[in-house]
Amino acid sequence: RSSLQGVLAAGSSAAVPPPGFSEEARPSLLGKMPSRVASLLLLGPSVLLLCGPTIAIQLPHDLWKPPEFTEEPEEQIVVFPNDDIVLKCEATGNPAVTFRWTKDGKEFDPRKEPGVTRQNGSGTLWIVTYNGNVATKFQGIYRCYASNPLGTAMSRESRVVAENASQWPKESVSAVEVEEGDSAILPCNPPPSALSPRIYWLNSKIIHIKQNERVTMGQDGNLYFANVELSDSRPDYICNAHFLGPRIIIQKEPIELKVKPTNSFLMRKPRLMLPERMPSSHMALQGKTLTLECIPEGLPTPTVEWVYKDGLMPLNRAVIENFNRTLRIENVTEDDDGEYQCTAHNAGGYAQHTYHVTVEAAPYWTKKPVSHIYGPGENVRLPCEAYGKPRPEMEWRINGIPLRNLPPEPRRMLQRGALIISQVEPNDTAVIQCHAHNKHGSILANAYIYVVRLPAQILTPDNMSYTVVENQTAFLHCKTFGAPGPTVKWFTEDLYPALENNRTFEFTNGTLQLEQVQWDDAGSYQCLAKNDQNEVSIVAHLIVKRATKILAGPANAKVVKGGSVTFRCEAWFDDSIPKRGIKWQWEGRVIKELDDSDKYFIGNTTLTITDLDYSDEGVYTCVAWTSLDSVKKSARLLVAGLPGPVFDLELSEQQERQVKLTWTPGDDHNSPILKYYVLFEESIFDPGQWHTLTHVPGNQPWAVLHLSPYGKYRFRVQAANAYGRGNQSDSSDLYETGPAAPELNPSGVKGEGNETSNMIITWKPLSPMDWNAPEVKYHVQWRQLNEPDWNEAEAAGPPVVVTGTKTFSPYLIKVQARNQFGSGPDPEVIKGYSGEARPEATPENVGVEELNSTAIRLSWSLPNVEKIWGHLKGFKVYYTWLKPEREHSCPQPPPHGHHHQDRRDPLLVEGNVSQVVLGVFRPWTRYRIEMTVVNGKGEGPKSEATELTMLEGVPSPPDAVTMELLPNLTVNMQWKCPKYPNGEILKYGLAYHLANETEGDLIIDIPESQHSYNIAGLVPNADYKFYLWAATKAGPGEPYILEGSTVPESVLLSFENITTAEVGENFTIIRWIPQAKRRDVEFSVHIMDKTDGEPWRDLGKAISSKGVYVISDLQSGKEYRIRFVKEHRNGTNETFWEVAVETNGPERVSQKGFATEGWFIGFVSAIVLLILVLVLLCFIKRSKGGKYSVKDKEDTQVDSEARPMKDETFGEYSDNEEKPFTSSQPSLNGDIKALGSDDSLADYGGSVDVQFNEDGSFIGQYSGHKGKEGGGNDSSGATSPTNVAAALE
Repeated sequence: RSSLQGVLAAGSSAAVPPPGFSEEARPSLLGKMPSRVASLLLLGPSVLLLCGPTIAIQLPHDLWKPPEFTEEPEEQIVVFPNDDIVLKCEATGNPAVTFRWTKDGKEFDPRKEPGVTRQNGSGTLWIVTYNGNVATKFQGIYRCYASNPLGTAMSRESRVVAENASQWPKESVSAVEVEEGDSAILPCNPPPSALSPRIYWLNSKIIHIKQNERVTMGQDGNLYFANVELSDSRPDYICNAHFLGPRIIIQKEPIELKVKPTNSFLMRKPRLMLPERMPSSHMALQGKTLTLECIPEGLPTPTVEWVYKDGLMPLNRAVIENFNRTLRIENVTEDDDGEYQCTAHNAGGYAQHTYHVTVEAAPYWTKKPVSHIYGPGENVRLPCEAYGKPRPEMEWRINGIPLRNLPPEPRRMLQRGALIISQVEPNDTAVIQCHAHNKHGSILANAYIYVVRLPAQILTPDNMSYTVVENQTAFLHCKTFGAPGPTVKWFTEDLYPALENNRTFEFTNGTLQLEQVQWDDAGSYQCLAKNDQNEVSIVAHLIVKRATKILAGPANAKVVKGGSVTFRCEAWFDDSIPKRGIKWQWEGRVIKELDDSDKYFIGNTTLTITDLDYSDEGVYTCVAWTSLDSVKKSARLLVAGLPGPVFDLELSEQQERQVKLTWTPGDDHNSPILKYYVLFEESIFDPGQWHTLTHVPGNQPWAVLHLSPYGKYRFRVQAANAYGRGNQSDSSDLYETGPAAPELNPSGVKGEGNETSNMIITWKPLSPMDWNAPEVKYHVQWRQLNEPDWNEAEAAGPPVVVTGTKTFSPYLIKVQARNQFGSGPDPEVIKGYSGEARPEATPENVGVEELNSTAIRLSWSLPNVEKIWGHLKGFKVYYTWLKPEREHSCPQPPPHGHHHQDRRDPLLVEGNVSQVVLGVFRPWTRYRIEMTVVNGKGEGPKSEATELTMLEGVPSPPDAVTMELLPNLTVNMQWKCPKYPNGEILKYGLAYHLANETEGDLIIDIPESQHSYNIAGLVPNADYKFYLWAATKAGPGEPYILEGSTVPESVLLSFENITTAEVGENFTIIRWIPQAKRRDVEFSVHIMDKTDGEPWRDLGKAISSKGVYVISDLQSGKEYRIRFVKEHRNGTNETFWEVAVETNGPERVSQKGFATEGWFIGFVSAIVLLILVLVLLCFIKRSKGGKYSVKDKEDTQVDSEARPMKDETFGEYSDNEEKPFTSSQPSLNGDIKALGSDDSLADYGGSVDVQFNEDGSFIGQYSGHKGKEGGGNDSSGATSPTNVAAALE
């Protein structure tokens, strides 16, 4: 006792248990504790001593503490031969702890027992059971005691059970003989053991005996047969017991099961083989597993259902297994007490059993005693309460000695489950044991009372800062130590008691809790601790931050498998908190992007999940976090798709041609099951092929299947939801049906002849699945109409040919299916005919009624029906175009553009009709009409011809309409006859109005013979719409609509991108893009053979709206020049495009001499010219001394290049001559002459791609193969559009 005096330490008060043994302040989320705390020292198991540079407490090294167990022996240890025994016992304390053991209540000295060892400073016993030691010698109940001068701690009891190696006793196993359909039980009866073995039934090939509803193993290890089948007969049913302790498997002698066949099966209602007693009571232990079983027998095999009569089965804890034979409830609670009923039923009836379950409990703590430190003179109350069923008995001990065996002490008493000691003194220090036990077990707790006097001390460092966010709970720590226990009070910065705030609470360990922290709560708080010896204080600082918020969180989503989804999350943070961010979780686990996977894409505010699968379903959470707080919002992701396969297919209620198929539904993958499709495979006639048999609603996991005789069937089930059909299930067991007579006759029976003297009887044979037997034959009967006797024949299949018949005679036919088990139903009588002949009947009285300009009503009669000689298919109508009877100024073209007779494919009028309306004719067209009769063999002779001329119709728009702007705001329009006048043209109509107006048309009638018209008096610089139409007796036709303008335009404004699109050996194709909303321009196409030096010739007219012109009949390997020329009404011509082309292929060999060739003449001329130039240069140099004016030379070069060439000679330069490349405009009425020689493009060769701006300016350039570039004044004037783009019509 004197050794405890003067100890300076920090401790908890009598009323405040020290850390680790009583109520601790909840872990703070507000920040980390400072690292200045140097060490933690246990004062007994209940006292934390802190020592650091900021705490002025010097703790002695020899501080005592009572003993405390760190390891205790196990409650039960089962040992087998050659197993070592380890009884663990370790404890801490100061002074050092000493250990002792008892066995069966008596002292056990390890030193006196051979084979038992214990290390110094340890209480653990090591018992070696070999070398003569027998494990059974050490069976018993052991207990360990740990002591030092402050008290004695006592461990729980440990029972050591020794077992020999398990083995089955030698026995003579008799065969089990039963009759087919009866029940059977094969016993196992494994050797008893403290640890129950696992049982397996195998055959001699170490293959598991297949178990199902009919064959089941019980909890006792026996194998139960609800009814036996012949296939169950075998001599090697072997029960195997696996003992986990010694890790051995032992086998029982094989049991033979003999099944005697029988011819009479009697339905037998269910009877329970387990349990044997009815009713029965069952006791379950709380927290353990309850197992109930009902194993029935009967024929057919019974099914089992379980109900809890006192309510619903425990959710998530009740499991029905072993083919519904076993009910298992895990972690039993008192609420599981009640009645559980199993019902076995089949077609013969049912059997029931009720288990009366009572739930009891081994003792468990409701209030466990806790170690304390007290100061002298304090009162001690040590509570100890336990619950169990039956109610446990409580026993108190002090230092391992029962309280009843200690001398009476007036200061010590038991009161309402607590040990009370008044006015404690240092010598009351001891270890107290509380022991609770009932028939199901016992529990033991050690707690010490430590009486010592110590000054008050605050262990929490001074000036600690606690940072929290608004609306959080703050914990300001003030851990004290002393004896008697110091009282703790908290004050605000203004020295007001902190507990006056109704949001504050002070824990018994001194921690101040402040709930729903507000912005104004920030500041300093003071903790004051004192006892009867001293008074100390510290200051704590509270810092308040703004709370993190999620502004927009993720939303629930349902996405189809294989798709992707994006969750969004936007958060707000307090900027003064540096560590912050957003992270994503799936089912509580953090999601991270992976370098080798594109599964997740995490953005600043988004999470994208790709290639969704069902495993991606779950709750996705956005966590906005800082170092002080975090908020989260979650969304659920559902992945929808095809349903999963069903499983556990079972066949039951089997009848001759009917069976019930049941299954367990699979995963619907978040889309309700709409239907279940039942598929079948018939392996006799159609092996390997699966067909749909039936379907049932999605809420019905069973189907009654009606099957055909003589089949071997397997079934599969396929679930379907809104996304389609899922995968098929595994196949069911095989189901066979017996043979029978056919239930169907063949369909599609027909009698038709392919010759006039026969009739071929055909039918669609039965599917092999409809044979109902290994083979089928067909009984065929026929007779001529109105004859009494039937002819008959038997055939394996179609056809049956009847010969010697009359042409197209009617017959009655019957075909019936037969097999070795009988005939099919009475067959249907079908009418057939012998062969047809070509018809000789002809339509007569053919009449034509014109309904309108394109349709007629055609009528006829057929008086000679008997000459049809077959089935009347209909009539063919032949209509032939005929030339008009007289010529017309605007003739109607023939249907196919040919001016000879036009025969069209005949029209087929189906059926036995006498009139038809035909709408396939052209207006104002002359036709000849003929008809024939059609039967199955062909068509007959034509009827007499009938001619008609169709009524007039409205014409098509006028053709080849062009428009040209003339002087004085006049527009000239020209056109040709409509392509389809559809009648005599009586007149033309012309209307026009300003383009921006919709009314006020000026309508002009124009005589039929006039095909042009000048419209004068138009508004200058305005856009117009013109409408031109033709009219016949039937009325005006559709107008040709043309947009025009009185704004002067270049011809080129009607074109875009004129190019030579293709050049061949004997042709070239020129294309351009007509300008939108520009008038049509008619122009001429000229060509010149440059190779042969031929002059220009006119190829004909082209129209700008066509966009293409083809020049044919050219010669291969020659050079040509082509130009487009606009001939104006004032007589002038404008060349607005020109190009040189060279046809492909070898050049044609010329028959002329080379002296007459142009190239030879040009070559000689060039040499002569070169000589003259050299002579001239020599003369000038000699006369001027080799010097000349640079400016004169430049002027000479510019002027000579700029002026036009005349007559292919170098003419004299004149300032008075007009320069064609100046900015001045030529006269609108003047001739525009092409500039340059005819050879101006010859040096460049190839095609020319010319493009123009909207104003007609040139934006293209030449491209050639001779290395020269166009541009500047080096380009020839003839091909440059600079002049003509500015020329106005």
